[in-house]
Amino acid sequence: MTRTLLFACDLSAENRAAFARAIRLAGESGARLDIVHVLDPYLPRRVLHDLEEAVVTDIGTTLTDIREDYALAEPTSLIQTVTGEPYAEIIREAHEREADMIILGAHRKRGQPDLVHGTTLARVLRSAPCPVLSVSQPANHDWYDILVPVDFSLTSRHTLRETLKRFPEGRLTLLHAWNIPGERELGSGTGYARWRDREVERLRRHLEQETEQLMAELDDVPELSLELQQGEPLDVLMTQLRRQPPDLLALGSRGQLGRHSQITEHLLAEPHCDIMLCRSW
Repeated sequence: MTRTLLFACDLSAENRAAFARAIRLAGESGARLDIVHVLDPYLPRRVLHDLEEAVVTDIGTTLTDIREDYALAEPTSLIQTVTGEPYAEIIREAHEREADMIILGAHRKRGQPDLVHGTTLARVLRSAPCPVLSVSQPANHDWYDILVPVDFSLTSRHTLRETLKRFPEGRLTLLHAWNIPGERELGSGTGYARWRDREVERLRRHLEQETEQLMAELDDVPELSLELQQGEPLDVLMTQLRRQPPDLLALGSRGQLGRHSQITEHLLAEPHCDIMLCRSW
């Protein structure tokens, strides 16, 4: 069955990078590119009819312009408008088309994580049936260095599996943040330091075993490296992104409120790279 990529197009200038990446991904993977624009359902019917034609024409023109700008091959594509609440219609279309991935532009309010929660991007992430790609970088920027934060959760294992499957030629860095109990109180003690080092080594062996099990399920695997860093997950991840931004960040999204979603919102508000978010199963 032909893979389908769903690109949610909002016709803005900021959306152009995501449009270009969607075209490139479709061309490289041989997938069909379905381009959807969501219209306001409360507009008068005659206005909607005229607007639909104008939107389809504008998207077609933009697709041609982007292909010429980036020298991209023309993918098999379908341009369509729907009416309704943007996030709900994007999720509905992804289900009905059995989309392999949803592609959207990055959050526009940079540095304001408190404004991310109610955006179309955040709402799509919470209910998407497939990985969601948030694009902020130009499409001529190759995805080679890929950062994957990992823990021992189902979400993390699924995200790593999706990344290994989709990017067999990339170079993956697995990042695990750790905190050992008693560090503040006992960190200067020699006996504690030996115990801590043993615990960190145990973590490393556990992660390596998890990774090897996933690699055994796949035919091709990329180059892998593992980094263990002490600290809170958000602090460790943001420090890594500022110090050495990857080409792509592959992150698990559990879809619920709470601490994990706060990490996601900070990353979407301050994107240092393109981000692929995967559901927990």
